[in-house]
Amino acid sequence: MKKFLVTSAILFTVFAFVQCSILQTITNLSRLQFKLGNVNGFMVNNIDISNKASLSDLSPTEMISLSSIITQGKLPVSFVLNVNAKNPNDGTGGYARTDATLKGFRWRLFIDDKETISGDLDAPVTVPGTGEVSNIPLRINFDLLQFFKGEGLEKIANLVLAIGGRQGSSSRITLYATPTVSTPIGDIKYPGELKIVDTKFTN
Repeated sequence: MKKFLVTSAILFTVFAFVQCSILQTITNLSRLQFKLGNVNGFMVNNIDISNKASLSDLSPTEMISLSSIITQGKLPVSFVLNVNAKNPNDGTGGYARTDATLKGFRWRLFIDDKETISGDLDAPVTVPGTGEVSNIPLRINFDLLQFFKGEGLEKIANLVLAIGGRQGSSSRITLYATPTVSTPIGDIKYPGELKIVDTKFTN
């Protein structure tokens, strides 16, 4: 009987420790924060617009190429959307220092509140528990006209320049993402999507 009680006490202690460890891990993960950063390398039909501020900055050859592809009902764009990630679990404030490895980051991309494409990470990304901002680059490739049919050339051009031009920003982009984080107790997927914008960090 005594042996049984000792074994039960040990098992209870181990179980309590594991439960506490799981709870602490989940608590730490819930403190991860995300915000949209800048947009890099915006290409439209292989035309680099990152150094252009208006349509007048396009060369005659580029204008002909752009008009031609739009006439065909296509407008292939590609760019890198940078997501800023902050891991405040730096060992202060009563939280253990915890590095977070994002194994997955399933996302949906909205432009001007219109849903476009979805995707995931190219490779796992580690966000160190330092409180500093890390970068998660998301490579975006899709046909813009597939989602903005009926819009005039000038309106589409202004949209593209507003996002990827010389003064471009991610302010017209919203990202909905579901992170999956690798932990010592296995992969943990967030229970729901995070809405990520460029104005503030979200967790």
